[in-house]
Amino acid sequence: MSLRLVVTGTDTGVGKTVFAAGLTAALGASYWKPVQSGLEEETDSQTVARLALLPAERVIPEAWRLKTPASPHLAAELDGVTIEPDALNPPDVAGPLVIEGAGGLLVPLTRRVLTIDVFARWGLPVVLVARTGLGTINHTLLSLEALRARGIPVAGVAFVGEAHPDNARVIAEFSGAPVLGRLPILHELTPQRLADAFAASFDLSSLKR
Repeated sequence: MSLRLVVTGTDTGVGKTVFAAGLTAALGASYWKPVQSGLEEETDSQTVARLALLPAERVIPEAWRLKTPASPHLAAELDGVTIEPDALNPPDVAGPLVIEGAGGLLVPLTRRVLTIDVFARWGLPVVLVARTGLGTINHTLLSLEALRARGIPVAGVAFVGEAHPDNARVIAEFSGAPVLGRLPILHELTPQRLADAFAASFDLSSLKR
């Protein structure tokens, strides 16, 4: 079976979607965002398609598209929609697949089901995207604990932001999780600049194995 990876974050706004775009392009993968909240601005699928230069057939349509920019459980309620977590299953595609979760691991999809519950059912390896600065040690170690408590394989941690080597070192030492690299902040975010920065920042050989 081709490589399938889940990309999640320690929090909202950590750079998860930009990382997912870089990863999708580097792997020549298809991309799937199962649940999208907020449709007024560019969606995550549209951002990844633009930054990874993906043809339409490699962007898998979302299972649920919610108008309200809020946690999926609340957005669905306000939109009058019912999310059915058991219906969320990774699509069959030719070649690698990158799946991007909504926000962090403990984001509710419904009043009873968290995002991490679906990840546990899938059993796919997870790449955890974390910021580099203040607070990242606590958020990242907590997220890794949550993944391991549910038996979810951790492919590694990817950092996004300015260099803070000690934070990455402490997280690696306490967790034992592989540190895949660090994507710097790209003030001019174009497909080529992202591809170049991603290639310089990450060695994907461990993921491909």
